[in-house]
Amino acid sequence: MNHLLRMLDLSTDEITQILNLADQLKYELKHGIEHKLLAGKTLGMIFQKASTRTRVSFEVGMYQLGGYALFLSANDLQIGRGEPVEDTARVLSRYLDGIMIRTFEQAEVEALAKHGSIPIINGLTDISHPCQVLADLLTIREMKGRFDGLKMCYIGDGNNMANSLIVGGLKVGMQVSAACPAGYEPLVNEDPFVKGNKAYSFCNDPMEAAKGADVVITDVWASMGQESEAAKRREAFQGYQVNKELMAAANGDAMVLHCLPAHRGEEIAADVFEAHASEIFEEAENRLHAQKAVMVLLMGEKKA
Repeated sequence: MNHLLRMLDLSTDEITQILNLADQLKYELKHGIEHKLLAGKTLGMIFQKASTRTRVSFEVGMYQLGGYALFLSANDLQIGRGEPVEDTARVLSRYLDGIMIRTFEQAEVEALAKHGSIPIINGLTDISHPCQVLADLLTIREMKGRFDGLKMCYIGDGNNMANSLIVGGLKVGMQVSAACPAGYEPLVNEDPFVKGNKAYSFCNDPMEAAKGADVVITDVWASMGQESEAAKRREAFQGYQVNKELMAAANGDAMVLHCLPAHRGEEIAADVFEAHASEIFEEAENRLHAQKAVMVLLMGEKKA
């Protein structure tokens, strides 16, 4: 593993390696055991999309690992004024030990990896969110103790979260179902790894998708940059709320995850959110541990 660009790029063994190291680092942190595995290392964090969890978790993670995180907004960089991304990649590679970028286009992340000489971590693009999904998988394994025999169900917009969750779930051996309105299907449905995979099912009926689910996951109906579509999307997504009726179709001990921020009363009912808040906020915390594992594996002197 030289970069973290998409879940599709990770093998099952690499995902397991990340999750195992995340478990170890989480245990050590909880027990006051320092792990300065990136002492003297510097991570550049490029933000073309605003963030709460991504910025805080990467900054805190680098501090706990003994390194330094440098916040770089689009306004701080010449890339925001027309400098080609390939030039930015080559310059930053001479200053930094790694780059995390949260942006719109996946092609920009891929270009940084192609033209730079340091590890690139995708903090989010319009079509992929691998860091969040690694945290989700970590949470599922913690709370369920396994992946085998579990069914993961995604309800809502076929966005970056849907794309990455479907792939991540399949890679670790879960059954995966997804339900999205017509016209809002996940792009990954057409990927050769997903298309025709017997462990994956897609439909437009959320109740059908939720049947027998052990894990139910949703996300906002209008993602960052889609604010102008919010009213249209609220209409299109009627019936796609994770609520008590939908949870009744899932297994009785099903857990609920949400990458946050959550719009209670839209994609998830307030009572369901609060009933599963412990899972959702453990998921949020696990961004820190999963990303620390990724940074150590990519930027550390010794591969864990």
